[in-house]
Amino acid sequence: MNYLLQGFLLGLAYVAPIGTQNMFVINTALTRPRKMVWITAFIVFFFDISLAAICFFGAGAIISSNPILEMIIVGIGALVVIYIGISLVRSKDTMESTEEITIPITKIITTACVVTWFNPQAIIDGSMLLGTYRATLPGDAGIFFIIGVCLASGIWWFGMSTIVNLVRAKINDKILRIINIVCGIVIIFYGCKLGVQFIDFFKEIVLS
Repeated sequence: MNYLLQGFLLGLAYVAPIGTQNMFVINTALTRPRKMVWITAFIVFFFDISLAAICFFGAGAIISSNPILEMIIVGIGALVVIYIGISLVRSKDTMESTEEITIPITKIITTACVVTWFNPQAIIDGSMLLGTYRATLPGDAGIFFIIGVCLASGIWWFGMSTIVNLVRAKINDKILRIINIVCGIVIIFYGCKLGVQFIDFFKEIVLS
């Protein structure tokens, strides 16, 4: 139980900081019916725990140990994340019209995958955080720890998305537009950071 609690608390610290995942879920919770919000939360939850598990068991170390692979992933991730941010800034969603719009599940899955898995920094940071902590756990304690991380992820995504969806009635089109722009700018910022990393990798690997 102690290791389960440790995993739960670290899981909250791992998933709570504002990033592309949170922006995506918040925007969905503000503009879509609750059923769609919960479907989105579940899909993001799935990709999140799969990333956490793989980081915990060391895949991030494989990526970070292969400079060329890391450079390619960073470059692709930068372009995709910036595209998502620009699309959000240009979004014309309204509180009235989006309630009846059904987004294809494939698009939700694709976007959730991108905002989770196309962020190599998240993979590397997750590997350092979860992978390093795993090294300190005795025996089978790691299983209880990662279960705690997964529980934290589930509670966060379903809880946060539900709360945001419940207060959406207080959000009008003007506020939604501002939120979209702010979220889009933050996501573009993340993409630009990845772009800078790609340039640094390119200089170091290709030009050196």
